[in-house]
Amino acid sequence: MLPLPARSELQRRLPRLLGGLFLFGFGTALMVVADLGLGPWDVFHQGVSVHTSIPIGSVVIITGIAVLVLWIPLRERIGIGTLLNAVLIGVVMDLTLLWLGTPPSTIIRWLYLVGGVLIVGVGSGYYIGAGLGPGPRDGLMTGLAKRGWPIGLARFGVELMALIGGWLLGGTIGAGTVLFALGIGPLVHVLLPRLTVRPVTSSR
Repeated sequence: MLPLPARSELQRRLPRLLGGLFLFGFGTALMVVADLGLGPWDVFHQGVSVHTSIPIGSVVIITGIAVLVLWIPLRERIGIGTLLNAVLIGVVMDLTLLWLGTPPSTIIRWLYLVGGVLIVGVGSGYYIGAGLGPGPRDGLMTGLAKRGWPIGLARFGVELMALIGGWLLGGTIGAGTVLFALGIGPLVHVLLPRLTVRPVTSSR
């Protein structure tokens, strides 16, 4: 378990973490409603949801907990951000999907999709920048990288398996999948330095 930062640091970082996870869940729900394709992991979550009738947000939670079990042989350290990530994104998704209706037109669907990707990018920057522990799926890839896998190959391999498995289960692959794959990396690259919480340095 990663040690908690000092109370003052936690007070600075926790609101950013919670806000980031809310934005991530809300943006992902917009992509689900758009029905134009999802990111690799969410294709898997949706596929499981289709076959089990479990709400997709609940599948996100169950999958996150299952992935954390895989951390044990990788010896990754869990932080408070890891645990909150595993639960809150799925809760926000399910609550948002209860509130959102079916988009009335194709234009609205595309607005939901593009807006969802942008919101997920901002949410990622906030929760990663809070520095309170990686998400379950992020930690799986970094854990593999520590065992000698190139990080790019680890990410590609894990997400490809999730994508194929989700597609076989009936998850939606489409323009949104491509947009997410091409857009989320550059978005986080640009936003993360601006959203990362910097340690407070005392001046004398």
